[in-house]
Amino acid sequence: MKTHGPAAIVAAAVLWGTAGTAGLLASDATPVSLAAARLVIGGAVLALLARRRLPAGLSARRWSTLVFGAVAVAAYQLCFFAAVATTGVAIGTVVAIGSGPVFTGALSWWLDRRPPGARWAAGTAAAIAGCVLLILGGLVTGGGPGVGADPAGVLLALLGGLLYASYAVIAARQLAQGSDSTGVMGVLFGGAAAIMLPILLVTGPGWLAGPRGLGTALYLGCAATALAYVLYGRGLRGTPVASAATLALAEPAVAALLGVVVLREHLSPVSWAGLALLAVSLAVVAAPGRARDRSTGRGGRTPDSVPV
Repeated sequence: MKTHGPAAIVAAAVLWGTAGTAGLLASDATPVSLAAARLVIGGAVLALLARRRLPAGLSARRWSTLVFGAVAVAAYQLCFFAAVATTGVAIGTVVAIGSGPVFTGALSWWLDRRPPGARWAAGTAAAIAGCVLLILGGLVTGGGPGVGADPAGVLLALLGGLLYASYAVIAARQLAQGSDSTGVMGVLFGGAAAIMLPILLVTGPGWLAGPRGLGTALYLGCAATALAYVLYGRGLRGTPVASAATLALAEPAVAALLGVVVLREHLSPVSWAGLALLAVSLAVVAAPGRARDRSTGRGGRTPDSVPV
């Protein structure tokens, strides 16, 4: 079905968007400890689901690529939280989330020697603008900019966006070579879980002993990570990775709407305009394309012109 891939990507983004609201329930956990617990639990679940689902006989090069992807998954979490701590939540989030689709499109272009297309460029530009308006509206209602733009924090956020793009492109190209989507996600996030486990232990996992903390961590790991990335992996089979990265920008829109509905937060007119712009841009990117890949006979698949 033409819309299956984009629909799965948006469903994953919806689950990611619930993470911030759910995380507030674990009030005793630091952000880094919460992120580590989420990745450890989610990665363990994905690794269990991935048993016997990778094709036999993967080359050493493909295994090394998957290992690099697992490192990128873990490093993205650390860069994101370091950026937020350095330059503030608003700027760090806009730079990291907004740069992800740009880096993904650039990496796809570089590897496949094909530009993502004019519709993707227009939709991505509108989506990034929507994210900026969404965050700026929150700054206006919050009474000021708070933390200024620290150059080191901005660089960390950009690095986070590049790391996200790297493991997204790695996953997409592994799928294009015939790997099972759940198997690929299991290797990427199972490896990241092993990397993040010492960080969870160092940051203090005591908050997991309470029912609220444990319940929050299980939801974040099982639903907002494991289930979300199963959907994301399946969505990548029918969606070019550059478009998938743009569709994933539904995440901040869902988070903002949950803030209004669940947390009784107030959105300014600027933020509402950002949400509207995001909705339009996602519809543009998700709409089925008229052109098909004549060289492969498939629509929406990343061409396997450069082996990974």
